[in-house]
Amino acid sequence: MRRLLSTGVVLFMATTALAQVHNKVLFDATKAQMAANADWVIDASTYNIGTGTGGAMTVGAGNEANPSRYPSPAQSGITSTTAETYWKGASSSWAVALVKQGFTVETLPIGARLTFGDATNAQDLSTYGIFITIEPNIKYTTAEKTAIVKFVAAGGGFFMVADHTSSDRNSDGFDSLQVLNDLVNSNGIASNVFGITYNSVNYSVTSSYVSTLSTDPLLHGAAGAVAQMQYNAGTTMVVNNTTAKASIYRTSSRSNSDVMAAYATYGAGKIAACGDSSPFDDGTGDTGDTLYSSWATSVNGDHAQLAINACLWMNPPVPPPPCPSDLSGDNVVGGDDMGLLLLDFGACTGCPADLNGDNSVGGEDMGLMLLDWGAC
Repeated sequence: MRRLLSTGVVLFMATTALAQVHNKVLFDATKAQMAANADWVIDASTYNIGTGTGGAMTVGAGNEANPSRYPSPAQSGITSTTAETYWKGASSSWAVALVKQGFTVETLPIGARLTFGDATNAQDLSTYGIFITIEPNIKYTTAEKTAIVKFVAAGGGFFMVADHTSSDRNSDGFDSLQVLNDLVNSNGIASNVFGITYNSVNYSVTSSYVSTLSTDPLLHGAAGAVAQMQYNAGTTMVVNNTTAKASIYRTSSRSNSDVMAAYATYGAGKIAACGDSSPFDDGTGDTGDTLYSSWATSVNGDHAQLAINACLWMNPPVPPPPCPSDLSGDNVVGGDDMGLLLLDFGACTGCPADLNGDNSVGGEDMGLMLLDWGAC
């Protein structure tokens, strides 16, 4: 059996398979992503959220966006020519662009549970391939942090976006870079678990100091080549340059302690990270907020290309077909399966034991079963 490793430490065997989640993305809205001067949601038709006690997002306490699980109008109506204003929210263009690439997108709304491996939760992370959080302003619980790390280790993709220091939108004492640093350092599994941490700084800068690696998945992907990034008040990151790599640096020194965009691998999963939310702002957010429309209008559209490149790279592969010889469904091909095959021996239309599809169970089917003998 394959083991998941991080910095030489055996973590665990993932018990929850990511077999049905190719092309499925979940945007987090549970951590005050819509508080005050922010609107990091992919769609909202209701505006009744406000900041309550301790920074909690409270229904009926204000007029901030309250996104639902499924954006409206339905994403089935999106075509290659659909305008990115189809949905309203500062990150709606990102979601529309993903749908055009064949993805399905959803929101984890306020009050929803963030879990991994919980069959009672319809929005459990195991039912998605990519989890995106933009400017979370409420700390994740220990259980939630552990769920995110396990999700990535099992093959999920995680895109985390912070903002500049002192950008505490809901006045609970924590800004998004502190929330994300807490996630990567205090998750119950490992410190600096993804090899990426955020600095406490504030920069507005346009940088063309990109990685020279031709294999960089954020810079060189099917969405297009990325040559620049523009920050409108953002923070930078530190990467360990082993499991995590810099894609875009702030200065010509190309320091791994002064990174604007980065990527990493962990277990079977992948991570992308950025230190500013404005590159993903499309200008369709809450009209009462001061945001920075940079998704497609700045640096020749490179922000949009980087985001889609990252998602295409993080997207779990199409799952392989199930093992047809495992007739008993116990993930092992053995005597029980051969016994079931023998029960159907002879002419048999549509039988599971007809492995070669010739409407008869015979010697060729036995041979195919023997090729799969063992764990399958």
